[in-house]
Amino acid sequence: MVGPMYDFLANPLGAVRSTFDKAIGSESDPSSFDGKDWGAVDLFRHFLFDQARLSQVPILNGATINWIKPNTLVRFRGMIQDMLGNELYVGAYKDGSAWRTNKFMDISQCPVEFNSPDMRLWERRLLYCVPVPGLSSWAESISEVAVNMCMDSTSEQRDKRRRMDIEVVDHNDFPVSGDEFEYSPSAKRMKEDPKNEGPCSSHVILPDVDRDSLPCLVKIYDSPESELKLNDVFEFVGVLTFDSELPSEKVDQDEFSNGLCDDVSVNLPPNKVPRLHCVIHRKLTGYDFLQNSPPTEPKPHLVKEAREALLRHLTSILGNDGVAAHFMLLHLLSRVHARADNVAVGKLSLNLTCISKEIASVFGTKLNIVIKNLLPFTKCIPLTVEYLNTVFLAPKKDYQINRLIPGVLQLAEGSHLIFDETCLETGTLDSVGIENTRLLKALAELQKVEYDFQYYKMEMMADVQILVLSEGKSNILPADIIMPFQPSSSGSSDAVPAEVLEAWRWYLATVRSMPHTIESDMQKVVENDLVTARQADRSLGSQDFSRWLTMGRLISASFGETSLSLEHWQMVKELERLRIDRLK
Repeated sequence: MVGPMYDFLANPLGAVRSTFDKAIGSESDPSSFDGKDWGAVDLFRHFLFDQARLSQVPILNGATINWIKPNTLVRFRGMIQDMLGNELYVGAYKDGSAWRTNKFMDISQCPVEFNSPDMRLWERRLLYCVPVPGLSSWAESISEVAVNMCMDSTSEQRDKRRRMDIEVVDHNDFPVSGDEFEYSPSAKRMKEDPKNEGPCSSHVILPDVDRDSLPCLVKIYDSPESELKLNDVFEFVGVLTFDSELPSEKVDQDEFSNGLCDDVSVNLPPNKVPRLHCVIHRKLTGYDFLQNSPPTEPKPHLVKEAREALLRHLTSILGNDGVAAHFMLLHLLSRVHARADNVAVGKLSLNLTCISKEIASVFGTKLNIVIKNLLPFTKCIPLTVEYLNTVFLAPKKDYQINRLIPGVLQLAEGSHLIFDETCLETGTLDSVGIENTRLLKALAELQKVEYDFQYYKMEMMADVQILVLSEGKSNILPADIIMPFQPSSSGSSDAVPAEVLEAWRWYLATVRSMPHTIESDMQKVVENDLVTARQADRSLGSQDFSRWLTMGRLISASFGETSLSLEHWQMVKELERLRIDRLK
């Protein structure tokens, strides 16, 4: 029986080098591969997606780092927290009469002189990526599969380890000459140090790792800069080239780079920050964090069932306050879908008022739990004077280490924030506190965050759902909806079955991304109602009308509809009437 041509999981570099050898055999000049793929990426894409093997690739995180072997194929899911620029590396070189490649590797092997015509300098981008801030536990539980796979792999390899080491030294799994293996410091240690003969000798040993915050230095090849933006959430599939024993000054640099590469390892020590050479990347949405693969089509009966069940649950959690539950549902479905001048169209921040510290300890806690169970990225922030005076909300550039220092408000698209103002007491805000309140107001009103680059500030667009709990109307975070909270019971604490939670997550992720339009006949109805409302109440302005249209869109989406109907528009007006009555 003939086995697979390449072992993409255990020996991805073998596939890279083999395809390079084949491509160079038909191309007279390796310069034709400058900034281009020679067919290796297509092979990986076929393996991962056409053959549906992506789930077999272990996920790299703090729980799996000590089990995953270097030079194997891994996945890293995270947010692009900083962009470290580009670096040059020896991409190809001539070894005798044959051309070799160092692509997707850290240590460049190059037996020829620098600037020789027998070598090619290529370029790659460096991205500093971190686990998505506020990632809910259910959204990362898929990583447990990777842990089990790695442990199983370790058990299987235990009896074969010594034989594999001998085979690698003798004739190398990679389709290249054996003396290339000699150039690897880790290979040399493996042969010389008897302590490395144990079954876990090729595993990464990463000390003092926080499983919730393991960063990764991702190296990107042959991709347009526009594909990857700051704060985007991506899944990177690539080669883990990590050696915890290698001195930091030797990582990302070698004697042939001649200082052309930025020495990022000085501030990103290799025993803390693994390297991943990305072969394939894909942008993730909230839908990609769902554990099981639910139906992708929003069939009417499934949407209706999920909506009714979730609305009942929210009503129960909110002490049978049905009106607040309706607004909460719309709030959870909201997103910025367009921008017009300084208006973030689609946002629907919610301020639940009439909440004392005692009420917040009951309902605030329950709301925090239910939202964490529903959304992939969420945080709860108790606002106090001390917090505002000490925390740094905006990211700030540190030019001494050439790094963007993260702030609390550097968040992924679709994140949810709960601000608990019931802890806020009388006090004095210093300059930091005043700046932080300005930043919070800009986020709530404009969905923008100012990043501090010391010599200038840059506005970055955001899409963050904001829920405020306060006794009176918040003076710090102006919300689109001011909703007095009127519970009639202490709220339910019943556990929700896992399959029901999964259905609700699917519902929120699916209907949130649906397109929406207003047909011409409904446009006339809406315009007439807005004119009538304006005549009855001259205090109404464009913000109120924009809010109503957003509510109409969200109510339609909550039923799985892509266009506004008269029935749903009537629901908007009724909800607004009930809300205004509470404000009087």
